[in-house]
Amino acid sequence: MSKLGNLGARLHHGEVGYDFIKNRKIWYGISILITITAILGLAVRGLNMGIEFQGGAVFTTPKHMSASVAQAEDFAHAASGQESIVQKLGDGSLRIQIAGIETGKSDQIKEDLAKDLKVNPEHINADLVGPSWGEQIANKAWQGLAIFMVLVVIYLAIAFEWRMALAALVALIHDLTITTGVYALVGFEVTPGTVIGLLTILGYSLYDTVVVFDSLKEQTKDITRQTRWTYSEIANRSINGTLIRSINTTVVALLPVAGLLFIGGGVLGAGMLNDISLSLFVGLAAGAYSSIFIATPLVADLKELEPPMKALKKRVLAKRAQAAAQGEPLDAEAAGVTAGDDAEDAAPAVVGPRDQSAARGRGRGRPSGKRR
Repeated sequence: MSKLGNLGARLHHGEVGYDFIKNRKIWYGISILITITAILGLAVRGLNMGIEFQGGAVFTTPKHMSASVAQAEDFAHAASGQESIVQKLGDGSLRIQIAGIETGKSDQIKEDLAKDLKVNPEHINADLVGPSWGEQIANKAWQGLAIFMVLVVIYLAIAFEWRMALAALVALIHDLTITTGVYALVGFEVTPGTVIGLLTILGYSLYDTVVVFDSLKEQTKDITRQTRWTYSEIANRSINGTLIRSINTTVVALLPVAGLLFIGGGVLGAGMLNDISLSLFVGLAAGAYSSIFIATPLVADLKELEPPMKALKKRVLAKRAQAAAQGEPLDAEAAGVTAGDDAEDAAPAVVGPRDQSAARGRGRGRPSGKRR
């Protein structure tokens, strides 16, 4: 078995682990700081909306143009009086995108571009986009996002509970805010491809969160019938048990997206790839982070506010204090695992070799039920 696989098995069985829940205030603080930075970026710089959202025109020149991208940008600025985005396509033609112009001015801009580029105006293709069409796209995107959020909350509330649904919703909003903030800070253009990327990352983020929630739901069955572990400790075990899986799925998803972003968009200059790849790259990373450091710790905080969980925590701490005073080992029997409880389901996030071997010896070949 590889070192990573061996680590994953040890994390799953509770032999090693990191206390994510104990340090949750650190993660909350980091997330708040990043979110404030993203909001400030949105407020100060704003989003660079493409012509699909604010209207404009796209002019495509004939193939094998001798003019460079910089020259075409100067010509477009002189013709329209506004900044433009120029891309050189694979066949040598130029794609000149000018946002925020009136459709009535497009013919004059086309004539001026043809004169500067020394081509026939009839050979320049002009695609016009009205602002009303862009507004319809934006409204549809907001509607789709709202419907997605509502369905997610309803599903999680039914499949798990409302606290998990609320935590997942907070994590999704966290991921969206960070991703849009990065777009504002970097200055990449927001296109329909960006919207597709944003909606896609919600699914990835939700997947990682549901994996941890499913493990947490399974391990907290009849949690109040034992006095060995608190809800937060079992939640921490759930995170550690699915940690390697979350890392593997995130890395595998990020590798091709990174190829699109850094090689396709950066090295090869395929600018349109940046529209969707940046949102996917940032969103996938933020989604993996939020499912581990935000969603599950938030669920643990909400659950620990319940009277049964508060009473359980008092019993657990009292049992441990009693065991420590008497010098007794804190194993399953001394901790008071009740009839019908499986010691493996209530295993700690971090146990020593002696406790682990003893737990394996007790758990094998023995059905659940009262121990004799």
